Amino acid sequence: MIRERFDINAEDGKMVAQIARRSHTMSAPYCWEKMQALAFLYTMIPVINRYNSTPEKRIEGYKRHWELFNTTPTVSGFITGLAASMEKQAAEDPDFDTASINAVKTSLMGPFAGIGDSIFQSTWRVISIGIGIGLAQQGNILGPILFLLIYNIPAAFVRFVGPYVGFGLGSKFMESAAENGILGFITKAASIVGLMTVGAMTSTMVNLKIAWVFNMNGAEQSIQSMLDTIFPNLLPLLLVLGCFKLLNKNVKPTVLIFSLMIIGILLHVVGIL
Repeated sequence: MIRERFDINAEDGKMVAQIARRSHTMSAPYCWEKMQALAFLYTMIPVINRYNSTPEKRIEGYKRHWELFNTTPTVSGFITGLAASMEKQAAEDPDFDTASINAVKTSLMGPFAGIGDSIFQSTWRVISIGIGIGLAQQGNILGPILFLLIYNIPAAFVRFVGPYVGFGLGSKFMESAAENGILGFITKAASIVGLMTVGAMTSTMVNLKIAWVFNMNGAEQSIQSMLDTIFPNLLPLLLVLGCFKLLNKNVKPTVLIFSLMIIGILLHVVGIL
């Protein structure tokens, strides 16, 4: 079992299991002031109550975790497990600097957001959606089912295992990660894979073709065939880059979606697309 693998005793194992379940709420009570702070505090309540017997110490712990926190929910379990390990260390060592707990949280939420977004949001979700859409376009009911299974099974596994790994490794993780540079390597590698996947999806799944054919001295010439000869899949690429540019200019995704639908219908009616 994973508890034995990280040398976690039975009582601590029950507490870490609570952390794993509660960490699923990480983006549920989201607010713009402190983002995921309320969910993080909710996740840490079993830890604070277990290691602090007096009301004063517990209130101090609650206030400690009512600070801004924001990372990819899927990988947040590791940080909650690590924070729980440091809370245990703080309860056992009177000289422990409790300010270091929030310092570690703050230093980890950015790199882990980069890892989580690159792997789960930008890469794995795109791959699972691609598989699901490919089947759904053929009228196969397995399309949406496989999408949900392919994406959520690995995500749920990481959510469950993360707190055990974080609690088992404890504060030693920071030292080893800094020495090995593993966080930076994983983030960069995942970003490269994500960009490659998005590029492939642009070419294979964005469908935009010009249907208009013009006559030249009695001979018909297709605009689309001319473009494919010069630059295959040029229009899908331009469409994706244009949407990306508009999103960077704070155009709302819903406005962009409905605009594309209306423009596409109008251009199809007049025979251009």
